[in-house]
Amino acid sequence: MKRFEGIFTPIVTPFLEHGGLDEIGLRQNVARWMASPLTGLVVLGSNGEAPQLEDAEADRVIDIVRAEVPRTRPLIAGTGRESTQATIAATRRAASAGADAALVRTPSFFKPQMTTDVLVRFYTAVADVSPIPVLLYNVTMFTGVSLAPDAVATLAVHPNIVGMKESGSDTGLLAEFIARTPDDFTVLAGSAATLFHAFAAGSDGAILALASLVPEGIIEMRELVDRGRLKEARQVQRRLMPLARSVGGQHGVPGLKAALTLMGFAAGPPRPPLLPVSPEVIALLRGQLEALGVLPTATGVRG
Repeated sequence: MKRFEGIFTPIVTPFLEHGGLDEIGLRQNVARWMASPLTGLVVLGSNGEAPQLEDAEADRVIDIVRAEVPRTRPLIAGTGRESTQATIAATRRAASAGADAALVRTPSFFKPQMTTDVLVRFYTAVADVSPIPVLLYNVTMFTGVSLAPDAVATLAVHPNIVGMKESGSDTGLLAEFIARTPDDFTVLAGSAATLFHAFAAGSDGAILALASLVPEGIIEMRELVDRGRLKEARQVQRRLMPLARSVGGQHGVPGLKAALTLMGFAAGPPRPPLLPVSPEVIALLRGQLEALGVLPTATGVRG
């Protein structure tokens, strides 16, 4: 098995109503996810509102989650910053806190200058000194920057760059990443809307917000694809699609937090400038969760 192959979820950072970190809720959430079949967790990803956290808060989140995640389950920490120096510092702190790998997004503020050469130099500099393995994080929907296949092919031979997360829905691009990287390089999908196609293209797993709500469904789809039962896998994709869209591109982190709250997780409000979703969206999410039979009932038994 490749390092970091499998199904991960990028966990939310739960906040209290006054805006502080909900440490108790975070611990309870992690314990619940650890009782699921998830391979491991990702902290401080996009769904963890990482750009909204101060460094001290981010470090505290890693400490809390690592304490609740058994060492037999991998913990990946987002450490991307705009500067190489700050990214290296955050990666070293994550390693000291016990993270098993660093998920490093592309820097993006100076978009016109983020060429293939610049990105290769950036990731090489981070990986050269990182105490833990590095995963590339291509999340163009937020950064406006995309790692080109040439850049990924170059970086994939670095001994300390072990994989990547591709968050987009372009399965052709995903397939090219898979084709142009070594066999031991892990390519993880990040779009629930095209997950079936990503598995069929040969991805090694996924890092999905949707997996925090329905991990069993994601794992079932992957197993069906692996066994060649494609018609059944497509049926799972169709069943999950409405919720996938709601907590993905349509309503994002606020939608995901609302769905988790309905599921009994600690989520709290998103951090401003993000705003909570409307009551109408909450009602929509409730209906989608009920349709999947995962919404807890008043007696604590799922329907």
